[in-house]
Amino acid sequence: MPFVLDASTAISWNFPDEEHSDARAAWERLRQDNALVPAHWWFEVRNILLVVERRKRTSESQTFHFLARLSRLAIDETARPDDSGIFELARRHRLTFYDAAYLELARREDVALATLDGDLATAARAEGVALVTSS
Repeated sequence: MPFVLDASTAISWNFPDEEHSDARAAWERLRQDNALVPAHWWFEVRNILLVVERRKRTSESQTFHFLARLSRLAIDETARPDDSGIFELARRHRLTFYDAAYLELARREDVALATLDGDLATAARAEGVALVTSS
């Protein structure tokens, strides 16, 4: 069954010092399932990579190779939703619009959410959205 993949989980795969069991569970799940992402995911991942390059945590070459690796994974961008549901979730849980988009997608598709963001995970639980975890 598909699941929603947020940028925090995907980015952690690029940094061994950010190893997290829940991120590993999402990686393993991609062997059998596809991940769903909102339209902004593509930009968010690349922006984070650019920021970490500027902080000298990675190089242009490492960014290139990581993006090539991501492109081979079963990650499907979904159509843009009606924004009223995202605003509702963002306001109710004090999330950014970006994070609320992940939650809205998981809720709409009735699938689990892979996130390392604590506020987003708390909101998901409050909304009855399952989380991809190692346990």
